[in-house]
Amino acid sequence: MSNIPAELKYIASHEWLRLEDDGTITVGITDHAQDLLGDVVFVELPDVGDIIAVDDEISVVESVKAASDVYAPISGEVVEINEALEDDPEIINSDPYGAGWFFRIKPDNIADYEALMTADEYENEL
Repeated sequence: MSNIPAELKYIASHEWLRLEDDGTITVGITDHAQDLLGDVVFVELPDVGDIIAVDDEISVVESVKAASDVYAPISGEVVEINEALEDDPEIINSDPYGAGWFFRIKPDNIADYEALMTADEYENEL
């Protein structure tokens, strides 16, 4: 079974979200997603300042097996991207919940975050 940290929130398309102390939300793909993709070779990230809505295609992950879209799990503004992924995208495979994060969002409505799936709910989806 995949690693599913209890402190995070999840969406069905295999993204995880973590609420930070400053009110921003960090987003990445789950261990399950990176396992299905295989070795990640490229990541296309959004631009800082992009305004996004739930379910927007916001990023692309390419692996030796496939290319996969990453969808915005919450509406808001992109305030930071993980530039390390541009030179070292395989970080996603080795540390999907840590150094392999994709971007941070300043959410329009924090209640949208609270309504997302818990770890137990996400595990049941798998």
